[in-house]
Amino acid sequence: MIDFEPKYITFDCYGTLTNFRIGELTRELYGNRLQGADLERFVAFFSAYRLDEALDAWKPFRAVLINAVRRACKRMNVEFSEAEAEKFYLAVPTWGPHPDVPEGLSRLATKYKLVILSNAPDEHIQSNVEKLGAPFHRVFTAQQAQSYKPHMRAFEYMFDQLNCNPQDVLHVSSSLRYDLMTAHDIGIKHKAFVQRGHEPGTPYYDYYEVDSIGDLATLLGL
Repeated sequence: MIDFEPKYITFDCYGTLTNFRIGELTRELYGNRLQGADLERFVAFFSAYRLDEALDAWKPFRAVLINAVRRACKRMNVEFSEAEAEKFYLAVPTWGPHPDVPEGLSRLATKYKLVILSNAPDEHIQSNVEKLGAPFHRVFTAQQAQSYKPHMRAFEYMFDQLNCNPQDVLHVSSSLRYDLMTAHDIGIKHKAFVQRGHEPGTPYYDYYEVDSIGDLATLLGL
């Protein structure tokens, strides 16, 4: 059980709540040119370059995706098409939640104020949030913060807007690299790692590990 009463439960959105199907779409778009291990290398490079782009000064999310595709194509000697890369940006707001999310969030919302801190752009996030099936107290984006996670500035923006401190929240994410490492470093004591299978755990960062949002609700006694 989680022996803590947070003022807010704060969530990463893409990958944690929204089923961020970008690997699936990458295989669909590039599977006619790359196969097997080469295709999986492309998927991995695209993922790594997205993180690297997020570590730069803030730029529009569309540029993050398109730059990452361009760099992955160069790395794998695949012809780059901006129109093809644009398909990733257009697809993101159409994606809905992981199956466990609506029921788990609904349980949490009976007691807690739910907040999203996402690397999403403003023009995408509401479409994704509407598909989650639960009320959110506030929704913050990297565009509003002018900073992407894993930068601390994104978290600091959220704390300023909520007028709270790191020790007031329970932060929930399926990503150590984008969220939970920074959450640890900025002083968020209470963290939950949702095991979605796209990143390994790192126990040093001291979090509760759950397989679903429903499991998190159970740990909070709901």
